[in-house]
Parts: sequence; structure tokens; C-alpha cells
Amino acid sequence: MARVLIVGAGLTGSLCAALLRREAARPVHLAVWDKAGDSGGRMTTTSSPHNPQSTVDLGAQYITRTPHYAQKHQSFYDELLAHGILKPLTSPIEGTVMKAGDCNFVAPQGVSSIIKHYLKESGAAICFRQCVTQINLRNDKWEVSKETGSPEQFDIVVLTMPVPQILLLQGDIVNLISECQRQQLESVSYSSRYALGLFYEAGTKIDVPWAGQYITSNPCIRFISIDNKKRNIVSSEIGPSLAIQTTVPFGVTHLEHGIEEVQELIFQQLENILPGLPQPVATKCQKWRHSQVTNAAANSPGQMTLHLKPLLVCGGDGFTHSNFDGCVASALCVLEALKNHI
Repeated sequence: MARVLIVGAGLTGSLCAALLRREAARPVHLAVWDKAGDSGGRMTTTSSPHNPQSTVDLGAQYITRTPHYAQKHQSFYDELLAHGILKPLTSPIEGTVMKAGDCNFVAPQGVSSIIKHYLKESGAAICFRQCVTQINLRNDKWEVSKETGSPEQFDIVVLTMPVPQILLLQGDIVNLISECQRQQLESVSYSSRYALGLFYEAGTKIDVPWAGQYITSNPCIRFISIDNKKRNIVSSEIGPSLAIQTTVPFGVTHLEHGIEEVQELIFQQLENILPGLPQPVATKCQKWRHSQVTNAAANSPGQMTLHLKPLLVCGGDGFTHSNFDGCVASALCVLEALKNHI
């Protein structure tokens, strides 16, 4: 049985795992590793330490389907809508720019529920807090080392983490990447930002007419979402939760600053936009060093094959574009690259 490792439990990695399980001609042993403590990647949903029912999306906020992808990726949308994982976004988002034929969707259980659905479908062995450090060739297999625990061997490895993290890997992989490929990988760039999640006590009222708002007049804050309102969830037992996303210039300027200092700066600016907010019962500040792709790898149609036998493939939005459909497109390209090997 071929042993396949997918590094990264975000959208591309989880969908790759689900597609492999569905499409593989023969049984495969699938493993998914992620360095974080949970799945989701940049589609992460975090919950209040006081009430696991109270959640907030700290990465992607909603999914915009264009007419082009409504056709091209129809089966993916149909599946998620049929399972109730996606629903049309009906709550008002102020300042959003909609093009003709676009349709927005929200995940009622939080955006990470999409990832969890695909991982469940895949039946993969999922391991968190597994930070890959080295990839070496050993007897026509890949020996993958991580920060803790013994190295493990695989027949196929798929890397879906942000491209700068691929370039940090040590071992034989360093010499296997061609000069041309290295230049392409080094050309991939990302924006940086922070996200702040705020959790409030049940019964707290946040009296604004919108569920989300794009801010254009603030140096720090770019977007605010009242997450329960965005998802149309009304409950007397669960307090409201807010997601605040910063501007990219603020993220870049404060990238190496302490989380507590950054959180305080966001709070100060939030007071200018929503004065008199009550004190939250819990907060979660997330640094997105690799937020959205600003420059994707040139001439890489969704994936890059670094080695053929044994197979080593890279995928993710660094090879397409940063949204749901970019990740789906990459996962389909990775699957195509793997088809002859499984």
C-alpha cells in the first residue's frame, strides 16, 4: 500500500486528501501533518475558552463564487451546500464590492468546518503539531523528519504549506529543487496582517445595522465581522463574537512586534470605530505572516513537481490565487500529477 504524506491541513491539503481517497485506483495510506494545533490553515475558526459553542473565523470570512467557477467547480459547491456546510450569505456586509453574477457563501459552523469535512471524507491519519524540518531520499522513498519524534518514510509527499516554508526545508530537497524552480518559488510573495477575535458574554448587545463592514478610513483596521450575525445564528446562550482584520500596511509594520502590544493597538483603533464596546470575556490575536498571495509562482499551473520517482509535489494558493477556488484548482492539479502514481 502506497504511503502518501500531505503536509498542511488547510483547504488545499484537506481537499487533496479527500480527492485522493475518492480517486485512487488502489488503496493508499494517507497521512496529513500540520504544525498547528488544529486543522484549517488560513481557514481557521477558533472558539472561546469559556464556551466552545462561541466561535470566530480568524482567516477567510466568506466565500465568493464567480460565474466562471460556479460552472467549473459546481460539484464542490453543490456538495458543501447539500451538507449544509455552506449557505448563501444573506446578512449585510457594508462596503463589499460585488461584480455581476457573484454569489457569497458563509459557513454556519465556521469556515474551518469545510476543512474538517474534507479531512473526514479522506479518512487520513491526521497529526497536529508536526513541524517538518527535513526531507531526504532513502531507498527510493522520502524520509521526512520533524521537530519531535522519529523520521517517517513515505512513497509520495505533497507539500501544501506557504511557499516560504517549503524553501526553509533542509535535507536532500535543497539540492533536488532546480535553479529555475527555486527562482519561481522565491518569486512567490504574500501580504501580512493580524486578526483579532473577541468573545462576549451571552446577552451582550452590539447595536450596529451590519454583520460585516469594510473600513477604508482607518490605518489599522480593514474589516470587522460580527461573526454570529454574519452566519445568521441567534442564541440566548451564546454571546456575540467579533473578528477584526487589520490592514496589510499595519500587519507589515508590526510583523515582529509582540502579540499583546499589537492587540492593544487594535483595541485603541476599534474604540474609534465602535465606541463604548463592552469588555470581551476572551480574546485571540492571530498573526498571518502569509496572509494572501500577492504574486503566485509563474508558469506553475496549480502545482510544481519537484521530483518524479519518488514523487514530491508542491501545491496551494502560491501556485494559483488566494481564495476557495484557487485552492480547489490547485488540489485538482495535484491530483492530476499523482494519478499515474496511485
